[in-house]
Amino acid sequence: MTETGLDLVTGGEPPRPERGRRRAEKKKRPWRGLVVLLVLLGVVGAGGYWAYDWAQDRFGPAEDYSGEGTGEVVVQVESGASWRSLSYDLEDQDVVKSAKAFYEEALADPDQAVLKAGSYLMKEKMSAAAAYRALTTDIVKADNTVVVPEGARVDDIVASITERTEIPQADLEAALADPATIGLPAVAGGNPEGYLYPATYTVDPGETAVSLLSKMVAKNVEVTASLDIDAQAAALGYTTEQVLTIASILEYEVSNDDFARGARVIYNRLDIGMALQMDSTVHYVSGRSGDVFTTDEERAADSPYNTYKYPGLPPGPIGSPGEAAIKAALNPEAGDWVYFVADPDSGDTTFSVTYSEHQKACRDAGFSC
Repeated sequence: MTETGLDLVTGGEPPRPERGRRRAEKKKRPWRGLVVLLVLLGVVGAGGYWAYDWAQDRFGPAEDYSGEGTGEVVVQVESGASWRSLSYDLEDQDVVKSAKAFYEEALADPDQAVLKAGSYLMKEKMSAAAAYRALTTDIVKADNTVVVPEGARVDDIVASITERTEIPQADLEAALADPATIGLPAVAGGNPEGYLYPATYTVDPGETAVSLLSKMVAKNVEVTASLDIDAQAAALGYTTEQVLTIASILEYEVSNDDFARGARVIYNRLDIGMALQMDSTVHYVSGRSGDVFTTDEERAADSPYNTYKYPGLPPGPIGSPGEAAIKAALNPEAGDWVYFVADPDSGDTTFSVTYSEHQKACRDAGFSC
């Protein structure tokens, strides 16, 4: 256990409402509505179950978003799925405002397309029309994408590209070794680590190593420019490269909710000349993954990335930070903390000002510091 504590990150979404419950609630209708439903059942015959399920919300307009949506989300269509069942999945993932609006859109298509199983790249908060179009005429299969997660390192990204595409690893390594070809900004000093922005990228037909990596660098430039990173970093007394380095450490050391406080710990330690002692930077040297610990041997490694052995920031990012981490590095929360430790069971992180407070937090989490 180190003075900084664990770099444990936990996450997950809250459980979604069961569809069975939602359908049960829909059945609480006036008798007049039930009579109409029975008539509908008689008319549609073999397709009565679909009509019944859809018609429960028949009275009143369907809630719908407007526009093409924002962000990115991968929608999985299982084999044998129907437009009706898919409509609930899309509502659950907030792709559409309501299952009813989407299902009505599908029913309104006289040339209703066959729903094919697979992964589809879509957006959140799409209008029902836009969502239906995305699954039919504007199809972008997620099978044609490469996902770069927050914190991903260059080696991980190269491995993912070679696994998901036909682009040879040798071509990727050659492109990375020639920074000018992929538009790497001068501040990177020729090192692409931290500059391949985490996002989902569509792999176009004929995509090359240079073109795909250039997209990732261009996205980094776009996002950091939108945050005015050069001016904001200077106002903190740091360079753009240093801010990205801090943001990359945050991706490994604390959860998203604690990014701003984690950034303050780093700045506070830098201000007083205290060694960062971040296990994540040691892992970057050793290549260790899968846990949050370090050994005596790892902490003794003679590398400028070893923040136990060398004070100050490492010479560059240790992974690709996302927008939330970059924002936190530019806007650290006010506080005097210089320690933190995460509880391995709850994932909650305790920030402390004094070492005695930190020791107690460690004991509470089941560790000795």
